[in-house]
Amino acid sequence: MKIAWYNKKWVVVLLHALTWSVIFTLPFLMRTSTSDPHKPPPNDGFIKFYVVTSILWIAFFYLHSLVLFPKLISKKKFWLYIGAQLFILFAISVIHNVFFNFLVKDSPYNIANFFVYNTFPYLFILAASTAYSMILDKIKSDNLMKERENENLKTELLFLRSQVSPHFMFNVLNNMVALARKQSDQLEPSLIKLSSLMRYMLYETDEDMVPLEKETEYLQSYIDLQQQRFGKNVAIHTSLKELDGNYNIEPMLLIPFVENAFKHGTGLVENAQIAIELRAKNDILYFTVRNKFNPGAEEEKDKTSGIGLTNVERRLSLLYGKNHTLLINKNDGWFTISLQLNLH
Repeated sequence: MKIAWYNKKWVVVLLHALTWSVIFTLPFLMRTSTSDPHKPPPNDGFIKFYVVTSILWIAFFYLHSLVLFPKLISKKKFWLYIGAQLFILFAISVIHNVFFNFLVKDSPYNIANFFVYNTFPYLFILAASTAYSMILDKIKSDNLMKERENENLKTELLFLRSQVSPHFMFNVLNNMVALARKQSDQLEPSLIKLSSLMRYMLYETDEDMVPLEKETEYLQSYIDLQQQRFGKNVAIHTSLKELDGNYNIEPMLLIPFVENAFKHGTGLVENAQIAIELRAKNDILYFTVRNKFNPGAEEEKDKTSGIGLTNVERRLSLLYGKNHTLLINKNDGWFTISLQLNLH
């Protein structure tokens, strides 16, 4: 998964460095703009001491946000946490004393001044690091949840896709059996066509997306096999090549609609007819499947109809969400499925 630019390590480090630079140079900027011009600027020793103090507070910020708060508070080790805070304050005061006496030589170090001048910075850093730690924890939790959802989604999609293949093979193998029983000359070319379909299923559908052109070739091959099976008993009208560009689509997404038409539009259907139209224009796929059906035979066929439309509706919802429109109608003996899919 590609990392967003603002989540890259160097960007995060640069942002933190800029933030600290602004925070600790702000007092000098404010002093420059408001101070008395006759008042002498701070000496080099004081500036060096201020830099050391700033580094101490930065170190305390990350120690508290990355170690103390998540390791102790989250595990409810409150007394250990309080002890660690007292120890850190003591350690900072000692370091202050050493560097103050070494760098600032014009005035003696007073421990009382340490608490007077550092209470607010301590509370500010404590609050800021606590908020930072909680934000980091929330981001990690959200990312983990999103990762789990993505894995669950991938698993579900793989499962749904795998359900299509056995169903398809069941229908095609029935076609082969029918041709073999008739000792038809169409058996050999049909087997060659079936071989190409299996090659597509095994090697192409492992990809997340496949070219729409290949998917339409797959549909056409399936329709040809069904046409060989039913012959003149079913009038089949197809138009699958009106594409105005190169598009990609989720593999095996459209075949259940066609399978459904042959399952419910053949057999005990008077003047059986199936019409299949696919076209893509301006990044929109228009796919329509219509078949005549016999209402009396509907209930019996549903018992062995497999997953079918329930499967493909679930896949469309998972993959395309609001970028698709699926309409299913039964009217005047015709069963019609209309799909519009945003391919962009």
